[in-house]
Amino acid sequence: MTIKDTPEAWEIRATTTPFAGAKTAVRTDEVVMPDGSVVRRDYQVHPGSVAVLAVDDEGRVLLIKQYRHPVRQKLWEIPAGLLDVPGENPLHAAQRELYEEAHVKAEEWRVLTDMYTTPGGSDEAVRIFLARNLSEAEGQRFEVEDEEADMEHARVPVAELVRAVLAGDVHNTCLVVGVLSLVAAENGEGLDALRPAESPWPARPFEA
Repeated sequence: MTIKDTPEAWEIRATTTPFAGAKTAVRTDEVVMPDGSVVRRDYQVHPGSVAVLAVDDEGRVLLIKQYRHPVRQKLWEIPAGLLDVPGENPLHAAQRELYEEAHVKAEEWRVLTDMYTTPGGSDEAVRIFLARNLSEAEGQRFEVEDEEADMEHARVPVAELVRAVLAGDVHNTCLVVGVLSLVAAENGEGLDALRPAESPWPARPFEA
């Protein structure tokens, strides 16, 4: 048996969009089940996201702390953002987010992992990049607003983050998945065996 997700699309009898926001929407599909019955499925339609696990020469991960209103908490996270432009190259988007949120650039990029955040209720797809060989970005800092204006920054050793994940002290999906994937890669075939930064991404096709 090959453990690999496979594309499949069940018949949709009807579709409505009861809510459309600035970046996301809610869609209701009437889906035909294998027994022929038809059920309604509500889910968030999302443009997709990128995230960056940036590791410096001392083995520390670059973190930001940001208020997240839906969960009423300030969460430690890794730099991340939406794929605002349809078909946008995710590597370019990740480089932009690292610059805007941390004023940092990286010389080495790899794909760390791809995931769906909540496939039972959203079509959001996220690509997490590993960024290394970091340095301060040139030029003026990006002018932040709203929640980002209150962000904190830190650089934390990987081992400390793993402890925090397993202790239930940090909860952001991209941070949790990214840090544990990094450790798995280091203990497996090594970081140089990770996929190239512009590897295909069927969930969000793009032009190189």
